[in-house]
Amino acid sequence: MDFILKKIVSMFFMPLPIGVLLIILALILIHINKIKRAKFMLTLSIAWFFLFSYSPFVDLLLEPLETKYATLHQAPQGIKYIYVLGSGHNTDESQPITSQVDETAVVRLNEGIRLYRQLQGKAKLIVSGYSGLYDPTPHALMQERLAMALGIPKNHLILHPEARDTQEEALAAKKLLSDEPFILVTSASHMARSMKFFAHEALTPLPAPTNHLASLQHPNYTDFFSSSALYKSRVLLHEVLGLVWQKIKGI
Repeated sequence: MDFILKKIVSMFFMPLPIGVLLIILALILIHINKIKRAKFMLTLSIAWFFLFSYSPFVDLLLEPLETKYATLHQAPQGIKYIYVLGSGHNTDESQPITSQVDETAVVRLNEGIRLYRQLQGKAKLIVSGYSGLYDPTPHALMQERLAMALGIPKNHLILHPEARDTQEEALAAKKLLSDEPFILVTSASHMARSMKFFAHEALTPLPAPTNHLASLQHPNYTDFFSSSALYKSRVLLHEVLGLVWQKIKGI
C-alpha cells in the first residue's frame, strides 16, 4: 500500500503537474469572475515554470543534495560486492540493450563497472529492479544483459529482480550481505535517501555517487525555459518528497 501511495503522490507533486494545476485554478477563477485572484494565480504559474525551468536556479537547489557524498574515485581493495541500484527500462528487442535501459541506469551501471575493473574482477556486481507496471522483464535482468554486453562475466553478477524500490533493495542487501562491506552505486541526488534506507537496515555501504546533474562551475545564465532544467527539477522534488516520506516513517 505504501508503495502505491508513494507512486501516486510523486506523480502529481512534480514541477509540470503543479504548474498546470496553477493554470487550471486560474482558469476556474476567471470563469467565476474572480479576476484579481486569477491574475495572481497566472503570475504564480509563470513564475513557477520560469524558476523550475531555469538551470542556474535548479542547480543551486540540487547541488547540495548531490554533493553530500564525495565521488569514490578509487575502489578500496578487498571489497567483494558492488551494489548498483536500479532505475528504468523499456524492453524492445529491435533496439540495442543500451537503448532499452534508461540513461540513469546506464550511467549507474557504468560507474559500477568502472569500480569493478579497479578491483581486477575480484568483486561481484549486484543489480536490482522489478519488472514495473507495464514491462514484463525485470529491470535486474536488463542490467545483467547490459553488464554482460560490456564484458562482465555472468558468474560475477547477482540479481535482485523482486526489489521494487530503494527500501526493498536495502532489505535484499541485508539478507545477502549481512555485515559484509560493499560499495553502493546510485545517482548523486538519490544517494542521501539511499544511505538512510541502508542505515535503517544496519548496513554501512561505501557510497559511490554518480550521474551528477547539477554544476555550479560554469552556469549558463541564458538557459531559460530549459527542458533539461525541468527534468532536474523533477528529480529534485522527487528526492525531497522521498526524504520527507522517510522522516514521516521514522527512517
